[in-house]
Amino acid sequence: MDTTHGETGKLRRILGLSSLFAIAVGVVVAQVVFISILQGVGIGGSDFFVALIVAFILTLCYVFTFSELAVMLPKAGSISAYTEVSIGHVPAIIATIAGYLAPAVFGLPAELFLLEAVLDTLFPESFTQIGWLIILVLLFLNILGVDFFAKVQNLFAYLMIVSLLVIGIAGLAQSEPQGASVISIFEGLKDLDIGVLSLTMLALWSFFGLEFVCPMIEETKNPGKNIPRSMILAAIVLLVVYALVALSGYLTVPQTALSESEIPHSILVTALFGESGKIILAILAVTATCSTINTVLATIPRMLYGMGRNQQLPTLFTRLHPKTNTPWVAIVFVASLILIPTILLSGQDDIILTLVISAATIWLVAYVISHINLIVLRRRYPDYKRPFKSPWYPFPQILGIIGMVYMILNNSPSPEMTLQVYMNAGLMVLIATIYAAVWVKFKMKKGWFEPEPIEKVLED
Repeated sequence: MDTTHGETGKLRRILGLSSLFAIAVGVVVAQVVFISILQGVGIGGSDFFVALIVAFILTLCYVFTFSELAVMLPKAGSISAYTEVSIGHVPAIIATIAGYLAPAVFGLPAELFLLEAVLDTLFPESFTQIGWLIILVLLFLNILGVDFFAKVQNLFAYLMIVSLLVIGIAGLAQSEPQGASVISIFEGLKDLDIGVLSLTMLALWSFFGLEFVCPMIEETKNPGKNIPRSMILAAIVLLVVYALVALSGYLTVPQTALSESEIPHSILVTALFGESGKIILAILAVTATCSTINTVLATIPRMLYGMGRNQQLPTLFTRLHPKTNTPWVAIVFVASLILIPTILLSGQDDIILTLVISAATIWLVAYVISHINLIVLRRRYPDYKRPFKSPWYPFPQILGIIGMVYMILNNSPSPEMTLQVYMNAGLMVLIATIYAAVWVKFKMKKGWFEPEPIEKVLED
């Protein structure tokens, strides 16, 4: 046993395809996604359905990239492991801390604030402290073990998918639509122009995070097949579900009502089910938020655990619980980073959109780095064994880089918000860069952009 890995041996392989699918879906389908989908329909009408397909194509680009990288380098560190082999330790640390830890700090408090807003609308002043309670409960459940996490995650994810399907099908079954008609979708496509790309950011946000299955690879059965399959299957299922929900909103609610509402899913559910829709909306809101947070508390700590094993973080992060074999120190650390802003910013609902877009912008940088990783590793290790190879290489990677850069440059609805988003994102990248530069130079005593041999990373 390698004692540098903590108090016990190693992570346990118990996750199958159904659990990985639940993880992939769980981090993606958050309440902010419902807002993105329905506001996108409200703003763009029929054009949004095209934007949804464009976003799906860009999603497949990053899914193909992460699938190849993950099964080629099956390490819990995920993007940090891929990046240190391709372009060095400093970019690896930046990609993980700025690309994944920082979005969690921005995005999850926003998700909790949104949950509180929805529940306060349904049941005034009944759930004012639910945000930090959810974090503490899910923190405890994640420390209990990955098998326990998987059961909870399956419950959240599949209940959420069923709820969305019910909403989508109910909207299609309306005999007297209050919104537009199906025919108007095809009529609207006749006037399609380049403006559809401005809607793609709203649609793309709805597919972010499928790669969160990758940090679980050391706990996955048959990862060479199940990791790629889970992400591809999740992308396809989400496209169908989102299209149904978007179509339901398009047919049921006037576009202006969707575009102007801060919680348009509340309007849609009420229009479909009346007062009884409160229960459905509450279930949807709670399961979506809990599913996202539960997944983040499972996956990002595994990234930090992997970085600790690679000496990119203090070895404290490699500690595993002696009974449950979970990276408990990393789990507590990530939960604390989410909990602090949730408490400090409580009640500031007006910053939800800024926090969400800030998180998305930094996340896009990590996707660009992942595509660069694959291109570099294909050239550096052309004959290395790859259980999964990205189809049509290098076109998905080139298209993915162009698409993500475009989204970074067109990430918000106003110049004022764009400035604030860039300040938030820039601050996180700056902090990560300073830490990475100092740590790699003086603690690891390596070059900033000195790649590690792939054999060494796989042996660690």
